[in-house]
Amino acid sequence: MAHGAGAGHDSAFLTAWRSALAIQGIQTLSLEFAYMRQMREEGRRRPPPRVSGLCEEFRRWSDVLSDLIPGELWLGGKSMGGRVASMVAAHSSTPPSVPGLVLVGYPFHPVGKPERLRLDHWPQLRCPTLVLQGERDPFGTREEVEGYTLGESAEVQWLEDGDHDWVPRKASGYTQKQLVEAAAETTGQFILRV
Repeated sequence: MAHGAGAGHDSAFLTAWRSALAIQGIQTLSLEFAYMRQMREEGRRRPPPRVSGLCEEFRRWSDVLSDLIPGELWLGGKSMGGRVASMVAAHSSTPPSVPGLVLVGYPFHPVGKPERLRLDHWPQLRCPTLVLQGERDPFGTREEVEGYTLGESAEVQWLEDGDHDWVPRKASGYTQKQLVEAAAETTGQFILRV
């Protein structure tokens, strides 16, 4: 599982997400991109490098882990990390192929720019793909995403009133913790089913 553009693998959201997955019996490994490690070392923020470079870095980690870990190694990530994981899966043509994807808060488009879709590689996705998306996610709301063609292998689970980190408004009656737990349960069921 790879992190998003602005927060590393130790963010409160990803820590809670991995804990909820563990309760479902899903083991996760966190990948932290080199630019994020450099940010920590320098103590200053920086933008991520080009997505092609991140894909190559993710691919190298995936190849190493596939050789070391018995069983199926699903790919996934939060936001930008999910985009990178999906691009790696879409262009994975040599065995072992990617058995599945779990994409958290997928960045379907940049915030405020719904015309700039990030779906060019989706027709090449052949593996089962679970997208866990808050209904109010500014990178792709429910209203927007329901109009996209994602392919037969993709399934979207909507998190009621959730934003990009699945934080609902108080008036919704839900909490982020409830949405994280529901998403983890859905993920466990999805993996077992496919």
